[in-house]
Amino acid sequence: MSMFSVIAMTTNRLPMRSAGMPWPALIAMALTTFLVVSGEMMPTAVLPLLASDLEVTTARAGLLVSAWAGTVVLASFPLTRLTARFERPTVIAGALTIFAIATLVTALAPTYAFAMGSRVVAAAATGLLWSTINAHAASIVPEHRIARATAIVLAGGMMGTVGGLPVGNALAAAVGWRLPFVALAALGLVGAGAALVLLRRVPVVDHATDAGHPSTTSRPLWPVLALGAVGGLLLLAHFMPFTFVAEILAPSDVSTPLLLVLFGLIGTVGVALVGATSDRFPTIVPVVLAGALAVSLAAVLGIGRSAGLDLVIVLAWGLAAGAAGPAVQASLMHAAGARHRRTAGTLMPVAMNVGIALGAAAGSSVVDRWSIAPLPMAALLPALLAGAGFLVIAAQVSSPRPRPEVAAAPALR
Repeated sequence: MSMFSVIAMTTNRLPMRSAGMPWPALIAMALTTFLVVSGEMMPTAVLPLLASDLEVTTARAGLLVSAWAGTVVLASFPLTRLTARFERPTVIAGALTIFAIATLVTALAPTYAFAMGSRVVAAAATGLLWSTINAHAASIVPEHRIARATAIVLAGGMMGTVGGLPVGNALAAAVGWRLPFVALAALGLVGAGAALVLLRRVPVVDHATDAGHPSTTSRPLWPVLALGAVGGLLLLAHFMPFTFVAEILAPSDVSTPLLLVLFGLIGTVGVALVGATSDRFPTIVPVVLAGALAVSLAAVLGIGRSAGLDLVIVLAWGLAAGAAGPAVQASLMHAAGARHRRTAGTLMPVAMNVGIALGAAAGSSVVDRWSIAPLPMAALLPALLAGAGFLVIAAQVSSPRPRPEVAAAPALR
């Protein structure tokens, strides 16, 4: 089964083009997210072989991943502003081409310094890609389809984790660590061509005049910024324990690789659920997911008691974690409207990577000071704070405002 078929299935059989879904363009962007997520995490799949070949320690080789996240945070806003005057399909195709070339340099790198330099370039291109794709996916569908479009595009990223990394690991074991990066580079060039052709064929929807929706040009910016900050807090809560997921799952009688595969697969179902619900309830779904993540993190303490319970806990955790990012992004795009869509698109990868970096650092701090055992309970606090934050934002956004004509009535009388 092709990756495109899997993406189509995981979006819960969403309506086709006749219902406002430009499938070829969305799948081209899903391929892009598949590639950049695979590219970001590929060193983790080939780490021992890469470290040995480049003659560095495993810890130093791991910096190829953490440096990527830092670069995305620093580069996303400047590069998005720098390319704002260009059409988004051109930006996506150009950034994906740079990603592909830089990934090829990584594959051919004779030293660790070359590998690190190429990774920084690829990460900068990825920050621009995330920012542009987030905004473009929301701008080519009617406003009541934004969450579904987001789910389709982000399903590609989920498939990068579920499928791209195991394939890369298998290729590295068979023929060496460089071939997976060569394959990513080749697919990147194909994806750039597909994006340039397919995205140009789909017009941008004018959401200000979208039938049944009021003008979005006057929406305030504060909900976008608040949702980004709280979304980053939710990801911090998840990555505190997930950074050490192999050790957390070790007491289970079920094999850790199997549990991780199930975690990834159920996360894809979470993406589909977001696509099916977030267009109707864009502010409520993140509240529910924050609560679900908090409950599943508390349940992680029960890992190791029985195989059946372990499976239920991992499936619940994976479902909440897989849905969290897409739900926050869909909520951001709905709150942004046409006016702030570019800002919202850039804010999401920044918040995501800051949350991942701080979550990993906080988790490491807990482990260094105490042990692995308290991690799930320590992560409960940011998860509950995120849920409260989403609830406050939802209440503020949905609170009725006095109509100008009512306020003016006494003066007229």
